Amino acid sequence: MQALSDAKAGENYTIKWMFGLPEVLEFLHSHHVEEGCDVQVIQKMTDGVIIAVQDTRFVLGNEIADRIQV
Repeated sequence: MQALSDAKAGENYTIKWMFGLPEVLEFLHSHHVEEGCDVQVIQKMTDGVIIAVQDTRFVLGNEIADRIQV
């Protein structure tokens, strides 16, 4: 397992587990970012990562992406 912030751009991953503030997890869950779902890493930046989940794209800061293991 590795943190989502360390994942390689262009690859698909399955989220194994995630933790963080309840408000952040609630937002992510409401947008189908949860354990067991597949995400694609679109692009890595110095302070975050762009991911695609279903038909939605998100920019996650490294402080959040560090708490998501794939």
